[in-house]
Amino acid sequence: MSIQSENEYEDLLGQWADLESGLGVILGSPASTQQFVNRVVQYDRWMQELLQRDPDVGLYLLFQLASNSPVGYSASHALVCAVLCHLVAIELGLETRERNSLVHAALTMNVAMTALQDELANQIEKPTAAQQDAIRGHSVKGAIMLTNLGVSDDQWIDIVTGHHDEAVDREDPQQMSPLTRLIRTLRVVDRYAAMISPRLSRAGRSASESARSLMTNAATKADEIAQALVRTVGLYPPGTYVRMDSDELGVVLRRSSLHDSPYVVIIGKASGEMASNPSLHATADGKPLIRSALAASAVRARLNHFHILQLWVPA
Repeated sequence: MSIQSENEYEDLLGQWADLESGLGVILGSPASTQQFVNRVVQYDRWMQELLQRDPDVGLYLLFQLASNSPVGYSASHALVCAVLCHLVAIELGLETRERNSLVHAALTMNVAMTALQDELANQIEKPTAAQQDAIRGHSVKGAIMLTNLGVSDDQWIDIVTGHHDEAVDREDPQQMSPLTRLIRTLRVVDRYAAMISPRLSRAGRSASESARSLMTNAATKADEIAQALVRTVGLYPPGTYVRMDSDELGVVLRRSSLHDSPYVVIIGKASGEMASNPSLHATADGKPLIRSALAASAVRARLNHFHILQLWVPA
């Protein structure tokens, strides 16, 4: 799919923004949300419908959102994690019930610390002792809250309870239970999404740095999930910035069949000037190649994302 008009782009961007905003409302005030469980399921379906329209455009908008602003961090992080869990679930061939439990857990895993998570994203100082206590207890507290809100899916509850359990990473993948595998999947996605997102205390890391960090830190036999994540979104996901070996600046537009060779739009000249006419380049076809990924904080230019997305012409 290509973006045919600016109205179509604005509509799609608006729907992603509305989805994130609605999610922020129910996560911020879960106790006053009528039919909380149904709302989570509805947001999941809405997310799937948007991704079905065009997964690469969805990823482009999400990665731009996640890497550019700490405002509304909790809802943005939950949505990014849910999208990545959905895509990884497809890559791993999970059953529908497992996929649903995983994605619903991703959307609600931090329900017990939504306000605190937003506060920490805008805080330069290290967490206080009280904040550290809240962070340590939020998984169990969140599971209790979800149960009280009507969640009857035990697997959803168990994934939320265990999503900060480091013992999960040490289990032998050959003997790992289906539940443990789901918890580990959320842990991998959660760490990856947190690494690429900026906070006032630190800039977000580049997506490729984050992916390599996960691959390096994964246990020797337990990196199937990290590998699935890289296969799913690529080493350089749509919406992330890259420096070419020609010194030009690019932004990744779409994935290709090669995880390290996406389609890139050249947006900046080697001299440092922005390109007046950005051009699409398939890195799988040859030079210029990607030299490195860049954190979004390293790119100050304001881009016309509609014009960039419009450069894609389906074969």
